[in-house]
Amino acid sequence: MKITYFGQSAFQIKTGKTTILIDPFLTGNKHTKVDPFDLNPEYILLTHAHQDHTGDSFDIARRTGATIITQTDYAQYINDILPEAKGCHAEGINFGGTFSADDFSVKLYPAWHTDARMVGNALVPVGVAAGMALTIEDKLIYDTGDTALFSDLKLVARKHPVDLALICIGGHFTMDADDALVAADFLQAKHVIPTHYNTFPAIQADPQKFVEQLPTDVGIIPDFDKEFDF
Repeated sequence: MKITYFGQSAFQIKTGKTTILIDPFLTGNKHTKVDPFDLNPEYILLTHAHQDHTGDSFDIARRTGATIITQTDYAQYINDILPEAKGCHAEGINFGGTFSADDFSVKLYPAWHTDARMVGNALVPVGVAAGMALTIEDKLIYDTGDTALFSDLKLVARKHPVDLALICIGGHFTMDADDALVAADFLQAKHVIPTHYNTFPAIQADPQKFVEQLPTDVGIIPDFDKEFDF
């Protein structure tokens, strides 16, 4: 598969025949120069509703017809309530549930993080933030989403070794780099990419220092917007 990191928590994954976007916050993301109009996914995965994760999802989904995969309450808001999501279609799964497509599947796990979105003039809770386990080409990619450190992360690897973990390190709104090191140990991932850092003043972190504290050859810091093979 081919992976591109756009900064913050935004990724593109290309399988043999499917393009997947994860949390495509692109407009307003200082790390990326990609034009959302140039992306043509079949699926968009959203860990939660906050704007720095939902980002450009609705514009991309309307243009491409991509299916949005997210937790079930947020999916209902997308399908039935949110004006900005008009013309989009979301499939909802809940914790422990799995969505399967031709060449990948995604299973929803809990994350410790708040989740709400503006609906009209009100800030409305839209379910609970999530982590996601993607199985692609017999590899497991675990995206923590936005979360605090919690011990149930140990359970992710009980069924399948984690080949790649995407772990937030920025602090303030999520766990910081020190807690992320513990999370990486809990997940026992073969490789780790730090996420959710240096996009805003409140989430400053040093990804190089973080990966240097991981076991040898585990940490990866991709160049923004540059595709790599995994």
